Amino acid sequence: MPDPAAPSALAAWRMALWITVALTAVRLAAIFITPLELYPDEAQYWLWSRTLDFGYYSKPPMVAWSIWATTLGGDSEPMVRLSAPLFQAATALGVFVLARRLYGAQIALAACALYHVMPGVQLSSAVVATDAPLLACLTWGLALYVYLPQAEGRRRLVAAAGAGALLGLAFLSKYAAVYALIGVALHLVLDREARRPWSAPTIAAAVGAMLLVLAPNLIWNAAHGFATVQHTAANANWSPGDLFHPGEMLGFIGSQFGVFGPIPFAVLVVGAGLTAWRRRLIPADLLLLCFTAPVFLIVTLQALISRANANWTAAGYVTGVILVAAWLLRWRAKGWYVAALATQGAVAALFLSFVISPDLAEQAGMANGFKRAKGWSQLTEAMTDRAMHDLRVSAIAVDDRFMFNAAAYYGRDYFARPDAAPLRMWVRTAHPQNQAEASDPLSVAEGERVLAMSLEPDFTPEMKADFVRTGETEFVKVWLDGERSRRAEMFIGEDYQPRPRDPVTGLPTPP
Repeated sequence: MPDPAAPSALAAWRMALWITVALTAVRLAAIFITPLELYPDEAQYWLWSRTLDFGYYSKPPMVAWSIWATTLGGDSEPMVRLSAPLFQAATALGVFVLARRLYGAQIALAACALYHVMPGVQLSSAVVATDAPLLACLTWGLALYVYLPQAEGRRRLVAAAGAGALLGLAFLSKYAAVYALIGVALHLVLDREARRPWSAPTIAAAVGAMLLVLAPNLIWNAAHGFATVQHTAANANWSPGDLFHPGEMLGFIGSQFGVFGPIPFAVLVVGAGLTAWRRRLIPADLLLLCFTAPVFLIVTLQALISRANANWTAAGYVTGVILVAAWLLRWRAKGWYVAALATQGAVAALFLSFVISPDLAEQAGMANGFKRAKGWSQLTEAMTDRAMHDLRVSAIAVDDRFMFNAAAYYGRDYFARPDAAPLRMWVRTAHPQNQAEASDPLSVAEGERVLAMSLEPDFTPEMKADFVRTGETEFVKVWLDGERSRRAEMFIGEDYQPRPRDPVTGLPTPP
């Protein structure tokens, strides 16, 4: 029997829209107020956005395209990050639309609100990265997929093409979009009714649209030795002699309670087990499980074999949170739903207060989580000031990719000058290990008089040994909070002559 207190579809939509607008406004205010600097990865994406392309060394192009669009109004940190909360707003509204088609307005509103306060969504709304556009494209693509059985004639072809195009855009955001293909395949195998809308023209429309959107990136990868694909595969880090890491797996599972939310993740795991065991899966549950379970199971297996980052399950957030909201309301466990919403809302508010005022995070003992967004501008300023006082410097070289990316961003005014020394990466190994080393290595031709900065104390002697002569070392120390600091060494290196690298280890041979 329908709940007489349940909101109408229009009222629920208005409420979801107002919640989304209000929270997005708060998140936008936070990224404009925060004194936190760009994370080095964010600085790298900004650097990519200065040269638009159909692919980059370690990621597809969507994140760079988004930054290019938002920084048309300036290159400040808030403009670099501007797309993140906007993508998450689009995803939250997509969650409502998708859940309403499957379960009705009441569960749709509950799912939308719960998605907004997921811990992983809070972080993804505050930093520019690949997850936010991935989730927005996947959510709306899945909404069109769910709409297909209701559409007829030309509308069905348009919906199929739209779903395929959005999946292509999801791939341009992050290759984790492959989980959507796994979900579709699994759903079509397990649900006979799901196969009914898929005729040859419908399949052609969906696949054709996806390949049309994805083709430029595939061509770029083919022209660059499939660099992005290889980097993505390398992240798996499988070692044939060491394929069992139960500690890593348990740590990863624990992290999911942190990024998905403790109550929602427990409900997701328990609910999936109970409904499957009791065989009480309704068609909507089955559809969402097909898109959720493979993500968490595959990444958990990856953690057992090697390692896995907590956010690698992001592709399962949307369908997972809808399942949690649907099960809690269906089980009449509204108390648990309210508890999840309240506790995660409190965590979200605390996180935003830390973003706005990092001093509060320090007082709460949480400063370590923000250290990667501090100190880079000061180190860059020390380096560029030193370079400006030595007009004979032929290049500036660093030994850390984080420092390279941060220096490119925070030293952008200096490096834009016609008389500026170019920024380069000192390459420690025989072959490049990251994009900075691949695209901007220090060369012998630029090595006449190099201002070198080392953030890796263990590498500093090796870096110095690649020069015929080195000057006195200057130490630069930047405090990140009351206890933590970042330390670097600067020196002038003359006549860059890199030593041979060992063919087996790739490391420099002893001097």
